[in-house]
Amino acid sequence: MVRLFLFLLLTLNLYAQTFTVTSYNVENLFDLNYDGTEYSEYIPNTKSLWNQKNFNKKFENLIRVLKDIDSDIYALQEIENENLIKKIKKELPQYKYHSFYKYKNSSVGLAILSKIEIKSSQKIDVKFTNKIFRPIQEVTFNINNNEFKIFNNHWPSKRSSESYRVKYAKILFDRVSLLPKDYDYILVGDFNSNYDEFKTIKFDDKLNDSYSITGINQVLNTTINKEFVSATTLETYKKRVHYNTWLDLDYDERFSTIYKGKNNTPDNIIICPALFDNKKISYVFKSFNVFKPNYLYNNKNIFRWSIKNGIHKTSGYSDHLPIIAKFSTDNLYKNILKDIKEESLNNISQLYLFENLPNKTLIKDAIVIYKNGSNAILKQKNDRAIYFYNNANKLSLGYSYDILITKTKDYFGLKEVSDFDIEKENGKINDYEKLFIDGNTVNLFDLKYQNEIITNLYGTYKKSYFYFNNKKIKIYFKKGLSIPKDGDIIQIKKAQLGYYKSQVQLIIHNKSDIDVN
Repeated sequence: MVRLFLFLLLTLNLYAQTFTVTSYNVENLFDLNYDGTEYSEYIPNTKSLWNQKNFNKKFENLIRVLKDIDSDIYALQEIENENLIKKIKKELPQYKYHSFYKYKNSSVGLAILSKIEIKSSQKIDVKFTNKIFRPIQEVTFNINNNEFKIFNNHWPSKRSSESYRVKYAKILFDRVSLLPKDYDYILVGDFNSNYDEFKTIKFDDKLNDSYSITGINQVLNTTINKEFVSATTLETYKKRVHYNTWLDLDYDERFSTIYKGKNNTPDNIIICPALFDNKKISYVFKSFNVFKPNYLYNNKNIFRWSIKNGIHKTSGYSDHLPIIAKFSTDNLYKNILKDIKEESLNNISQLYLFENLPNKTLIKDAIVIYKNGSNAILKQKNDRAIYFYNNANKLSLGYSYDILITKTKDYFGLKEVSDFDIEKENGKINDYEKLFIDGNTVNLFDLKYQNEIITNLYGTYKKSYFYFNNKKIKIYFKKGLSIPKDGDIIQIKKAQLGYYKSQVQLIIHNKSDIDVN
């Protein structure tokens, strides 16, 4: 009997399979047949030069990307018609299955290209009286006798207000709510919404016609009470929630498009709790990544398809980067949440690993190396520093503490402790300033130095930047401090190395922290 059980277990593992899912907005793949729904620059054989030469180059470039990723399933957006998917399949015959949907009068649609068997597909209608966008594509797959669904999305762009995306989210959420709670499904596509949209929409009067409610966060429940649903908290919610895989990455790596120099995450892979429940299919935790080889992305530039003055330039790819995640039927990828929750944390550096802490965390011998009012920076010897914002009244400069940390948060990329208890005061450390870092000895743009106190920098101030050692870095002065004049030579005696919206910056808390010459 034991031998039979072992044989069955071995057989199951033998047929276990790990597969990848990629979402990619290919940026307007049109053919050379005129249908009357094309964007003006894609009307064939006109002065825009959307001709055979340019089509061939754009198509060739797309095939290069698809070959290099070699995903098992592609969810594609901005494809004009099904014939283009069939043309891709001729170049990539390993993809035996496909699905395509769009509305009759829409310019582009949604496509699935797959090596894995498609059992069925359908479109979910999302219609408006005054505009035509795209349906949601629902595709059902079978892998190793396990069924799962992918919902491919292309929500309205931000030329439309948030209420349009809220409607998409509501229809999508209502559909997935009909599925059993242990059913495996994945929400993918171009949502035209950042994973943290709820943080910024309140500042945008043109978009915010929804009382600061966002489709991606509050409707799909990727956040609850203004906090992200994390891998470590998924199982604690009674309501249906979702995990956004952007949380797998360090903050500075969270982008699939760049607009006006700012990182954005309109493309998303969002997963249900069932993919963490140790049944059937599992999400391979921390497998999410952005595909950005040098030919797609270099020197903070995405090499999109080039159109200048309305004329195609026969070069480029897309204004979006592909995003990828792995899933598996293999037992090796199960119980990941249990492992995370049982992990023992005791160093400040470990606080940076999680969006939400899996457990209360006791940090021993954390020294207050900087204090300004109710704010403080604490650091362990031979480890990292972290910021305590507006809650450090009971902490004293130069003292060591054992701190029980119960909550952390990311403020636009800056890690902060937002809730804690003092377990023990260990006494005063007279040489705490030895824990400062000489700014000339490290790479200030390496995020492992976030929240450190930086010293001994000389340079020039100009238009919110500090120029030093042939480099420049953003510099921010706390409210109430006088700002140097352009061209002033300044010495930085103490500055917090911060991070805000994809940009490293020096933060000056007190006027005594700099000298102006």
